[in-house]
Amino acid sequence: MTEGYSYEVSPILLVDLSLLTMLLVVALAMLRSRHLFAVVMLSGIYSLLSAAFFVSLDAVDVAFTEAAVGAGVSTVLMLAGMLLTARREKPFESRRVPIARLAVFATGAALLYATIDMPAFGDPNAPANAYVGQAYIEETPGDISVPNIVTAVLASYRGFDTLGEVIVVFTAGLAVILLLGVGSARGGREVSDVDGEGS
Repeated sequence: MTEGYSYEVSPILLVDLSLLTMLLVVALAMLRSRHLFAVVMLSGIYSLLSAAFFVSLDAVDVAFTEAAVGAGVSTVLMLAGMLLTARREKPFESRRVPIARLAVFATGAALLYATIDMPAFGDPNAPANAYVGQAYIEETPGDISVPNIVTAVLASYRGFDTLGEVIVVFTAGLAVILLLGVGSARGGREVSDVDGEGS
């Protein structure tokens, strides 16, 4: 060990490792659980932990989206859908399909092979940082008084695109709610029609 060398563990690093460990534990618990309500609640917890991890990485906009959509809207929609089905997963026989396993390994190998051509982490000469990204870094502080460049890009430079994404998410959630409501109302009318015919 070199003399005079000291290594201090950053508190942020400990927080990140703790959040990643909790994410792994929650994911394993979701895989092992057969109670649908527990799975829905664990998925909400997973989204909240992910949002906290994004905050630790200074990605506040992504954290806000994950908390709103992942922990909020998705949890409500899954709870609404769970009311139309059983509370516990039915037992099933696990059948091993070699083609599916081969497809998974082939996809994983392709993704790992693609990482070879990726630039080094934080490389200033990377394509993402050399052209448009460099312009955003240099011009954002003067154009917009927002300290977080990612937030400035999403809220100002790409404001209409972000608005479109919000509309898409809202429309998807509204469509799911309407489908659930229309299905229950139609079922109620069919039951009432049958009762009327029988009487």
